[in-house]
Amino acid sequence: MIDIKSTDEISIMAEGGRILAEVLNKILSKAKPGVSELDLDGLAESLIRTMGATPGFKRVKGYRHSICVSTNDVVVHGIPTNYRFKSGDIVGIDCGVYYKGFNTDAAHTVQIKNQKSKIKNQKEDEVDRFLETGRRALNEAIKVAKPGNRVGHISKTVQDIVEGQGYSVVRSLVGHGVGRQLHEEPEVPGFLATKIENTPLLLAGMTIAVEVIYNMGKPEVKYLNDDGWTIKTKDNSLSGLFEKTIVVTKDRPLVLT
Repeated sequence: MIDIKSTDEISIMAEGGRILAEVLNKILSKAKPGVSELDLDGLAESLIRTMGATPGFKRVKGYRHSICVSTNDVVVHGIPTNYRFKSGDIVGIDCGVYYKGFNTDAAHTVQIKNQKSKIKNQKEDEVDRFLETGRRALNEAIKVAKPGNRVGHISKTVQDIVEGQGYSVVRSLVGHGVGRQLHEEPEVPGFLATKIENTPLLLAGMTIAVEVIYNMGKPEVKYLNDDGWTIKTKDNSLSGLFEKTIVVTKDRPLVLT
Protein backbone atom coordinates (compact mmCIF):
# COMPACT_ATOMS: atom_id res chain seq x y z
CA MET A 1 0.00 0.00 0.00
CA ILE A 2 1.32 3.43 -0.97
CA ASP A 3 1.46 5.86 1.94
CA ILE A 4 0.27 9.36 1.03
CA LYS A 5 1.86 11.92 3.36
CA SER A 6 0.02 14.85 4.96
CA THR A 7 1.23 18.43 4.73
CA ASP A 8 2.64 18.22 8.27
CA GLU A 9 4.44 14.95 7.52
CA ILE A 10 5.95 16.39 4.36
CA SER A 11 7.19 19.37 6.38
CA ILE A 12 8.98 17.00 8.75
CA MET A 13 10.53 15.13 5.83
CA ALA A 14 11.63 18.43 4.33
CA GLU A 15 13.47 19.24 7.59
CA GLY A 16 15.13 15.83 7.58
CA GLY A 17 15.93 16.20 3.90
CA ARG A 18 17.61 19.54 4.51
CA ILE A 19 19.81 17.92 7.15
CA LEU A 20 20.66 15.05 4.80
CA ALA A 21 21.51 17.36 1.90
CA GLU A 22 23.85 19.41 4.08
CA VAL A 23 25.53 16.31 5.50
CA LEU A 24 25.98 14.70 2.09
CA ASN A 25 27.50 17.86 0.63
CA LYS A 26 29.98 18.10 3.51
CA ILE A 27 30.94 14.44 3.20
CA LEU A 28 31.51 14.73 -0.54
CA SER A 29 33.69 17.81 -0.04
CA LYS A 30 35.99 15.70 2.16
CA ALA A 31 36.30 12.84 -0.34
CA LYS A 32 39.90 13.46 -1.38
CA PRO A 33 43.07 11.41 -1.95
CA GLY A 34 44.27 9.88 1.32
CA VAL A 35 40.90 10.03 3.08
CA SER A 36 39.43 6.64 4.00
CA GLU A 37 35.90 5.34 3.57
CA LEU A 38 35.65 4.96 7.35
CA ASP A 39 36.75 8.58 7.81
CA LEU A 40 33.68 9.68 5.84
CA ASP A 41 31.44 7.29 7.74
CA GLY A 42 32.54 8.73 11.09
CA LEU A 43 32.08 12.27 9.82
CA ALA A 44 28.59 11.46 8.58
CA GLU A 45 27.43 10.09 11.93
CA SER A 46 28.91 13.05 13.82
CA LEU A 47 27.23 15.59 11.54
CA ILE A 48 23.85 13.86 11.56
CA ARG A 49 23.71 13.55 15.34
CA THR A 50 24.98 17.11 15.87
CA MET A 51 22.11 18.35 13.72
CA GLY A 52 19.55 16.55 15.87
CA ALA A 53 18.83 13.54 13.68
CA THR A 54 19.71 9.83 13.62
CA PRO A 55 21.70 7.95 10.96
CA GLY A 56 18.91 6.19 9.08
CA PHE A 57 21.05 3.32 7.87
CA LYS A 58 22.05 2.39 11.42
CA ARG A 59 18.38 1.54 12.00
CA VAL A 60 18.58 -1.17 9.33
CA LYS A 61 18.95 -4.58 10.97
CA GLY A 62 22.50 -5.85 10.70
CA TYR A 63 24.01 -2.65 9.27
CA ARG A 64 26.41 -0.77 11.57
CA HIS A 65 27.34 2.30 9.51
CA SER A 66 25.88 5.70 8.67
CA ILE A 67 26.69 5.60 4.96
CA CYS A 68 27.26 3.13 2.16
CA VAL A 69 30.38 3.74 0.07
CA SER A 70 30.51 2.54 -3.52
CA THR A 71 34.08 2.84 -4.78
CA ASN A 72 34.80 2.12 -8.46
CA ASP A 73 33.08 -1.19 -9.36
CA VAL A 74 30.95 -1.31 -6.20
CA VAL A 75 27.34 -0.61 -7.18
CA VAL A 76 25.48 -0.21 -3.87
CA HIS A 77 25.52 -1.14 -0.16
CA GLY A 78 29.28 -0.91 0.13
CA ILE A 79 30.40 -1.28 3.75
CA PRO A 80 32.94 1.46 4.62
CA THR A 81 36.48 0.11 5.02
CA ASN A 82 39.98 1.43 5.72
CA TYR A 83 40.54 1.89 1.98
CA ARG A 84 42.02 5.32 1.28
CA PHE A 85 40.90 7.07 -1.87
CA LYS A 86 43.29 7.61 -4.74
CA SER A 87 43.12 10.13 -7.55
CA GLY A 88 40.90 8.70 -10.30
CA ASP A 89 38.65 6.68 -8.00
CA ILE A 90 34.89 6.97 -8.51
CA VAL A 91 33.12 7.18 -5.16
CA GLY A 92 29.39 7.01 -4.55
CA ILE A 93 28.10 8.03 -1.12
CA ASP A 94 24.62 6.85 -0.10
CA CYS A 95 23.27 8.30 3.14
CA GLY A 96 20.00 8.26 5.07
CA VAL A 97 18.61 10.44 7.84
CA TYR A 98 15.87 9.53 10.32
CA TYR A 99 14.21 12.62 11.74
CA LYS A 100 11.07 12.87 13.88
CA GLY A 101 9.78 9.50 12.69
CA PHE A 102 10.55 9.83 8.98
CA ASN A 103 13.37 8.75 6.67
CA THR A 104 15.01 10.55 3.78
CA ASP A 105 17.52 8.96 1.43
CA ALA A 106 20.05 10.42 -1.04
CA ALA A 107 23.21 9.50 -2.93
CA HIS A 108 25.77 11.15 -5.18
CA THR A 109 28.85 9.94 -7.05
CA VAL A 110 32.04 11.92 -7.63
CA GLN A 111 35.48 11.32 -9.09
CA ILE A 112 38.43 11.77 -6.74
CA LYS A 113 40.85 14.19 -8.34
CA ASN A 114 44.34 15.37 -7.50
CA GLN A 115 43.96 19.11 -7.05
CA LYS A 116 47.57 19.69 -8.11
CA SER A 117 46.97 18.35 -11.60
CA LYS A 118 45.21 20.74 -13.98
CA ILE A 119 45.51 18.54 -17.06
CA LYS A 120 42.71 16.04 -17.66
CA ASN A 121 43.44 12.74 -19.33
CA GLN A 122 41.19 10.71 -21.60
CA LYS A 123 39.98 8.44 -18.79
CA GLU A 124 38.96 11.43 -16.66
CA ASP A 125 37.00 12.85 -19.60
CA GLU A 126 35.24 9.51 -20.04
CA VAL A 127 34.38 9.33 -16.35
CA ASP A 128 33.11 12.91 -16.39
CA ARG A 129 30.74 12.00 -19.24
CA PHE A 130 29.61 8.90 -17.37
CA LEU A 131 28.81 10.82 -14.17
CA GLU A 132 27.16 13.69 -16.02
CA THR A 133 24.83 11.16 -17.65
CA GLY A 134 23.70 9.91 -14.25
CA ARG A 135 23.14 13.40 -12.91
CA ARG A 136 21.13 14.37 -15.97
CA ALA A 137 19.07 11.18 -15.87
CA LEU A 138 18.11 11.84 -12.24
CA ASN A 139 17.22 15.48 -12.81
CA GLU A 140 15.13 14.74 -15.90
CA ALA A 141 13.38 11.81 -14.20
CA ILE A 142 12.38 14.01 -11.27
CA LYS A 143 10.75 16.48 -13.66
CA VAL A 144 8.19 13.89 -14.81
CA ALA A 145 7.20 12.89 -11.24
CA LYS A 146 3.86 14.70 -11.24
CA PRO A 147 0.23 13.70 -10.70
CA GLY A 148 -1.31 11.99 -13.70
CA ASN A 149 2.00 10.48 -14.75
CA ARG A 150 3.07 7.05 -13.63
CA VAL A 151 6.17 5.45 -12.15
CA GLY A 152 6.87 4.20 -15.66
CA HIS A 153 7.45 7.75 -16.85
CA ILE A 154 10.29 8.03 -14.33
CA SER A 155 11.66 4.64 -15.32
CA LYS A 156 11.57 5.36 -19.06
CA THR A 157 13.30 8.72 -18.61
CA VAL A 158 16.19 7.17 -16.70
CA GLN A 159 16.54 4.28 -19.12
CA ASP A 160 16.40 6.44 -22.25
CA ILE A 161 19.13 8.79 -21.04
CA VAL A 162 21.46 6.16 -19.57
CA GLU A 163 21.18 3.65 -22.39
CA GLY A 164 21.18 6.44 -24.96
CA GLN A 165 24.77 7.15 -23.92
CA GLY A 166 25.80 3.52 -24.21
CA TYR A 167 25.69 2.66 -20.50
CA SER A 168 23.48 0.12 -18.72
CA VAL A 169 20.82 0.42 -16.01
CA VAL A 170 21.13 -2.18 -13.23
CA ARG A 171 17.98 -4.32 -13.35
CA SER A 172 18.13 -5.94 -9.91
CA LEU A 173 18.17 -2.70 -7.88
CA VAL A 174 15.47 -0.02 -7.89
CA GLY A 175 14.29 3.23 -6.31
CA HIS A 176 11.48 3.14 -3.80
CA GLY A 177 8.93 4.93 -1.70
CA VAL A 178 10.32 6.41 1.51
CA GLY A 179 8.81 7.80 4.72
CA ARG A 180 8.11 6.08 8.01
CA GLN A 181 10.11 3.19 6.59
CA LEU A 182 13.33 3.53 4.63
CA HIS A 183 11.85 1.36 1.88
CA GLU A 184 8.14 1.68 1.12
CA GLU A 185 5.90 1.06 -1.88
CA PRO A 186 6.05 1.67 -4.76
CA GLU A 187 9.19 0.32 -6.36
CA VAL A 188 10.66 2.86 -8.79
CA PRO A 189 12.84 1.05 -11.35
CA GLY A 190 15.31 2.88 -13.55
CA PHE A 191 14.08 0.86 -16.51
CA LEU A 192 10.71 0.08 -18.07
CA ALA A 193 9.83 -3.62 -17.80
CA THR A 194 6.16 -3.30 -18.74
CA LYS A 195 3.77 -0.86 -20.36
CA ILE A 196 3.70 2.54 -18.65
CA GLU A 197 -0.05 2.22 -18.02
CA ASN A 198 0.63 -0.90 -15.94
CA THR A 199 2.88 0.98 -13.50
CA PRO A 200 1.64 2.79 -10.35
CA LEU A 201 -0.08 6.14 -10.77
CA LEU A 202 1.70 9.11 -9.22
CA LEU A 203 -0.42 11.02 -6.69
CA ALA A 204 0.13 14.22 -4.76
CA GLY A 205 1.63 13.43 -1.35
CA MET A 206 3.72 10.48 -2.50
CA THR A 207 7.32 10.62 -1.27
CA ILE A 208 9.78 8.57 -3.28
CA ALA A 209 13.51 8.05 -3.57
CA VAL A 210 14.31 8.29 -7.27
CA GLU A 211 17.52 6.38 -8.01
CA VAL A 212 19.79 6.10 -11.02
CA ILE A 213 21.85 2.93 -10.55
CA TYR A 214 23.91 2.26 -13.66
CA ASN A 215 27.13 0.75 -14.95
CA MET A 216 29.67 1.78 -17.55
CA GLY A 217 29.68 -1.86 -18.70
CA LYS A 218 26.99 -4.52 -18.54
CA PRO A 219 24.06 -4.40 -16.06
CA GLU A 220 24.75 -7.65 -14.21
CA VAL A 221 25.92 -7.47 -10.58
CA LYS A 222 27.22 -9.82 -7.89
CA TYR A 223 27.80 -9.82 -4.14
CA LEU A 224 31.36 -8.96 -3.14
CA ASN A 225 33.04 -11.36 -0.70
CA ASP A 226 30.70 -12.74 1.95
CA ASP A 227 29.68 -9.61 3.85
CA GLY A 228 26.05 -9.90 2.75
CA TRP A 229 25.86 -6.25 1.69
CA THR A 230 28.39 -5.09 -0.87
CA ILE A 231 27.22 -5.46 -4.47
CA LYS A 232 29.62 -4.89 -7.37
CA THR A 233 29.52 -5.09 -11.14
CA LYS A 234 29.91 -8.59 -12.51
CA ASP A 235 32.26 -7.45 -15.28
CA ASN A 236 34.30 -5.18 -12.95
CA SER A 237 33.22 -2.07 -14.87
CA LEU A 238 32.71 1.26 -13.10
CA SER A 239 29.35 2.02 -11.52
CA GLY A 240 27.48 5.20 -10.61
CA LEU A 241 24.68 6.06 -8.19
CA PHE A 242 22.54 9.18 -7.96
CA GLU A 243 19.48 9.48 -5.72
CA LYS A 244 17.19 12.13 -4.27
CA THR A 245 14.09 11.99 -2.09
CA ILE A 246 11.22 13.93 -3.62
CA VAL A 247 7.57 14.61 -2.95
CA VAL A 248 4.94 14.64 -5.67
CA THR A 249 2.76 17.76 -5.40
CA LYS A 250 -0.19 18.98 -7.44
CA ASP A 251 2.00 21.65 -9.03
CA ARG A 252 5.45 20.14 -9.50
CA PRO A 253 7.83 17.65 -7.87
CA LEU A 254 9.79 19.04 -4.94
CA VAL A 255 13.24 17.75 -4.02
CA LEU A 256 13.50 17.19 -0.26
CA THR A 257 17.19 16.31 -0.17
